[in-house]
Amino acid sequence: MAASECTRVRLWRWRRSPLRRRSDVIEAWVVLCGWVLALVGALFVGLAAADAVVQSAQAHRDESRRVTAVLVKDAEDPAPSRVTTDHLVWATVRWSEPDGSTRTDEARVPPKAQAGSKVEVWTDRNGAIANEPLSESELVLHSIAGGVLAGAGTAGLVLGSTWVVRLLLERRRLAEWAAEWERMDTPWGWKTG
Repeated sequence: MAASECTRVRLWRWRRSPLRRRSDVIEAWVVLCGWVLALVGALFVGLAAADAVVQSAQAHRDESRRVTAVLVKDAEDPAPSRVTTDHLVWATVRWSEPDGSTRTDEARVPPKAQAGSKVEVWTDRNGAIANEPLSESELVLHSIAGGVLAGAGTAGLVLGSTWVVRLLLERRRLAEWAAEWERMDTPWGWKTG
């Protein structure tokens, strides 16, 4: 009989049959629960991760403030091997805090900027130089990426665990078959294999 002529029995583990074993039913439930947990878990973990990214970005935005700083010395032109994607270089800047104190720190500025020129920098609540807060489009991109990665990781973990359980059930099923063949062979005193 050709393979194309064989009828495929779908969902055979859920149908009543004298050939169906208890391990087949357990495997069917494990697979079903694994897929449901993977989908639902990935959804909830992904949403929670996206919300955590948004909350973290909002907290960073609330703590940051933009200040105008003065370049202490000329910014150098970077060597060709040190050019970054944003084309900024590190230079020393000085700014005044709201309480009147003066702070000095390293910040990213345009190359070849002259000493005494004004640059905009971001500071955190302690007055240290901080990264610029995420824009709305960057925030959306980060939250989507974080949610997708966390959801995919969760789904992968659940499905991987389901696969391990299926392997253990398969090993048990093979041991049961071997024991049953052994029991069937021994009554007549000879072995078939």
